[in-house]
Amino acid sequence: MARSTARKRALNTLYEADEKGQDILSLLDERIEYPGAQTPLPPYAVEIVKGTAEHLRDIDFVLGECSTGWRVKRMAVVDRNIARIAAWEILFNDEVPPAVAIDEALSLAKQLSDDEAPAFLHGVLSAVSSKGNILISARAAAKNMSAENIAAEDADAEKPDAQETEAGKSEAEPQNTEPQNTSQEEDDK
Repeated sequence: MARSTARKRALNTLYEADEKGQDILSLLDERIEYPGAQTPLPPYAVEIVKGTAEHLRDIDFVLGECSTGWRVKRMAVVDRNIARIAAWEILFNDEVPPAVAIDEALSLAKQLSDDEAPAFLHGVLSAVSSKGNILISARAAAKNMSAENIAAEDADAEKPDAQETEAGKSEAEPQNTEPQNTSQEEDDK
């Protein structure tokens, strides 16, 4: 089966999950187990759906950064899922050249969306192709820095501060309440 057909079948699954608000992988499992009247999903369609689900946060982040004036959630459902498939292919599937992923997405948009969608998707996906990996790397670095900062804050919170140390030290050491003899007092005796 051609990859173009697999992309369309993957789009159907992603679109349905998005419309229903259903977990992508649970719907995929249903489609694999019970294909209904359709032929079973082609292996590449399954790979697309699994890959998109696995990387959905990064994909939506990059699409949001590359889409001027449109948040991902505000995109038409079909356009959003066409963009997700192409972004997955561009960012996470080395077997598909970015130009092919963009052309395939535009072909789907011409068939299934309104007249403005191909131009919009071309702009977004071109930006994904040119700066998507940089955005993902920057996002991962920011997450790592944030995690390191949290770990450092946790470590600092576990360390007693100077006042607590002095208080703990004075409580821990028994205090001698008897007056100590000074050398002058001993001389007087």
